[in-house]
Amino acid sequence: MADSIKLLVAFLLVSAGVAGFYFLHDSATVLRLISVLLGVFLAAAVVYTSVPGKRLFVFGQDSIAEAKRVVWPTRKETMQTTGVVILFAIVMALFLWAVDASLMMLVNALMGRGE
Repeated sequence: MADSIKLLVAFLLVSAGVAGFYFLHDSATVLRLISVLLGVFLAAAVVYTSVPGKRLFVFGQDSIAEAKRVVWPTRKETMQTTGVVILFAIVMALFLWAVDASLMMLVNALMGRGE
């Protein structure tokens, strides 16, 4: 129950930040932005104290660690793969154009509309 209340408070803090943004419509844009950021920052602090918030934080850390283990392709591999994709797209476009043109000629012949 306490976690639900914390999440509700966090939602209200974000809502207050957004409301402050619109309430300060005559103020400088910086103040309006600070209002939203303050609401989000305070909400994040409240969410962090809850069990779901801690799990989310651990998930974020695990995601960062996993992203660091990714083996990215070299520039040469990227260029080769991109070339294959572009070539395939061109070949497929030409094939579909040929199929479309031949079907159009067939339909025109069947309907007696010779060209």
